[in-house]
Amino acid sequence: MPPGITLAADAPALSAANTGFMLICSALVMLMTPALAFFYGGMVRVKSTLNMLMMSFISLGIVTVLWVLYGFSMAFGTDTGGLIGWSSDYVGLSGIGLTELWDGYTVPVYVFAVFQLMFAVLTPALISGALADRVKFGAWALFVALWATVVYFPVAHWVWGTGGWAFEMGVIDFAGGTAVHINAGAAALGVILVIGKRVGFKKDPMRPHSLPLVMLGAGLLWFGWFGFNAGSWLGNDDGVGALMFLNTQVATAAAMLAWLLYEKIRHGAFTTLGAASGAVAGLVAITPAGGSSSPLGSLAIGAIAGLLCAMAVGLKYRFGYDDSLDVIGVHLVGGIAGSVLVGFFATGGGQSEVKGLLYGGGLDQLWKQLAGVGGVLAYSLVASAVLAFLLDRTIGMRVAEDVEVSGIDQTEHAETAYDFSGAGGGTVTRAAAPLPVNDPVRNKKVDA
Repeated sequence: MPPGITLAADAPALSAANTGFMLICSALVMLMTPALAFFYGGMVRVKSTLNMLMMSFISLGIVTVLWVLYGFSMAFGTDTGGLIGWSSDYVGLSGIGLTELWDGYTVPVYVFAVFQLMFAVLTPALISGALADRVKFGAWALFVALWATVVYFPVAHWVWGTGGWAFEMGVIDFAGGTAVHINAGAAALGVILVIGKRVGFKKDPMRPHSLPLVMLGAGLLWFGWFGFNAGSWLGNDDGVGALMFLNTQVATAAAMLAWLLYEKIRHGAFTTLGAASGAVAGLVAITPAGGSSSPLGSLAIGAIAGLLCAMAVGLKYRFGYDDSLDVIGVHLVGGIAGSVLVGFFATGGGQSEVKGLLYGGGLDQLWKQLAGVGGVLAYSLVASAVLAFLLDRTIGMRVAEDVEVSGIDQTEHAETAYDFSGAGGGTVTRAAAPLPVNDPVRNKKVDA
């Protein structure tokens, strides 16, 4: 048979099982954006809660529209120079047949498009955690639109699009260590270097206002991440998706325990915030590596990432950059760790036959991973800083100082997260049945 010719009988057929599985995975990944909103929302102070929720939620609207209009075409269209894609049939998703299959797979193009859409929605939302308390909502919304267009869509093509330079080089990124986490973490660093620190940074207490909300968000992220990771194989006919599912659980557990152990040794306590953050660090790190590593390798990847990320979150105090909710410490450092560790822990028995250094593969894959990490990090850092600078010098990125001090929710959204007006207040005298003689608060005033 001549090269490039595929007989109709050899072409893959639409799989109802894989299609249904991918639709479920797409829904799970969609859930991750509101889960992230809860996770971030609980970590800020009360006065910024709604703004933090909205900074994630708005991405569902903006990026979805852009993805349909041109984003899918830029990310997964026909390659131009290894840097960008474009296909007229993908513009407006208008030239795609209902049962037209994604090339080489058994799921429709529409299913692949909606699955990848959820990645595109989540990635800019990740950036928002670094900017808590101080960014105008309108400026943030415009930044999301520009960043998705200038940074995310091209980088997704580099990493996952046929012809993209990282894809063709052989960089392994199963589900987004470079395209999602390093991309978002580097962007966060670029933006905060432009807009500066919060008022009171390193002086005022900025503790999470609702750790239960943080834990809820972390749990939903963990749940949604199974779709994020296992779904990235676009089916499970060969068991690789099942391997990724298992490795996601294993690495996340190991990272959480490693973070808590470091925290206990370093600070003397096992905190709920540490447990949640450690779990997310493990999820981030296994994202690029879980399809190529073994469960034992995933234990190591998770533990290494949990330790490194726990150590990295304190760097903002040493170097003076205000990464409000540790996007750099968790997503950038975790993404780098997971991507680089592919070069050590790839077994050759998962998504490909590529082996890492610890399995006799030498340094070849490690150098490729480092090239992918460096290219995405440098581009996202610079491009994001330039976008933030242009917006800051034109419409302004930051709210006024008095708005930041009093709380951004009321000014930007005309709402507050918690309304206590109907719960009573003030100081009242206990006037019900008489208290026992030995009651320590007998005849004293109590705060209602």
